[in-house]
Amino acid sequence: MANVMEALSRRAMDRRIPLSVHVDLTWRCNERCVHCYLDHDDPDELSLAEMRDLLDQMAEAGVFFLTLSGGEIFLRKDLFAILEHARLRGFDIRLKTNAVLIGEKEAARIAELGVHQVQISVYSHLPAIHDAITKAPCSLEKTLRAIALLRACSVHVVIACVLMKPNAAAFEGVQKLAGELGAEFTIDPTITPHLNGDRSLLALNIDRDDLRKIFETESLVGSVAAFTAPPGPVGEDVLDGTPCSAGHSSSYISPHGDVYPCVQFPLTCGNVRQQRFIDIWRDSAGFGEVRAIRARDLPVCSSCDHVGTCSRCPGLAFMQGSMYGPSSADCEKSFVRTGIPSAAMLQGTGTRPASHHLVQIAGVV
Repeated sequence: MANVMEALSRRAMDRRIPLSVHVDLTWRCNERCVHCYLDHDDPDELSLAEMRDLLDQMAEAGVFFLTLSGGEIFLRKDLFAILEHARLRGFDIRLKTNAVLIGEKEAARIAELGVHQVQISVYSHLPAIHDAITKAPCSLEKTLRAIALLRACSVHVVIACVLMKPNAAAFEGVQKLAGELGAEFTIDPTITPHLNGDRSLLALNIDRDDLRKIFETESLVGSVAAFTAPPGPVGEDVLDGTPCSAGHSSSYISPHGDVYPCVQFPLTCGNVRQQRFIDIWRDSAGFGEVRAIRARDLPVCSSCDHVGTCSRCPGLAFMQGSMYGPSSADCEKSFVRTGIPSAAMLQGTGTRPASHHLVQIAGVV
């Protein structure tokens, strides 16, 4: 299946088909997580009529994988009307939610609609830690009840654990909890800067020793020896490669219609209230620039031994100063994983700054 998905993604990139789109339906939320990068007071959301039209446009453009997230999506009273329209258009739907508002009726309807996957955030198996992060009393209890209801309806649930300093040692407990609930488990050692440019949230990043512990946990990364092996030779195919799928076969749309290459790549390429989605996708100057970038075009990273194995995120590099520059987060990750410093580190531009951001790792969301 992995090979099929890889081939599908490659064909979509070659043909510039927007195979996957992530839409935030709202930035409103019933929790106030300490690491959240969003503003929660945003009244200018796309209406139900606008969402239905956008779904129609995306289906015509070739979108298949649709992720609906927030904020908290269940704060939208029209959520199921949106889901019903999305299913009529044949999308493979994935939801991201804290699940606090999911009861028996909601769980049954999600199952009835054939939602492919529901990803739910759990920060610890201990209520004191989880609830302190969400700043919502009894939130873990409500979330776990919802997971049980969804699993009783045979809904595929993924428990996602974002790791930060307050819960750095929590992943083993949450992983065990996921197994008991019959849910998939994934972790994310990623703290994202606030969309308004405030980078103070990054002080929550786990330290190097905690990150190394993740990299040395077989149940998370597979073969530790293979995962931590030094990088191999860099070939021409690597230098001619694209950094990631952002802007090539995937994109992100905010609750008020702004279109970006990715939720972690805040380069505004257009707005669906002003242009059709397909016109933005095909003609935006921003998307054009992103698509033109190859590894050999990166002044520092093209000379790095890690260029073929580093998960350099152009969005993180963009937030750090330039989409052509190094992402110190990925330099750090490559160094912790292999013990070999990156070219940027050797030049003094890839050290771990206060604004450090850890991106997703293999086997880990």
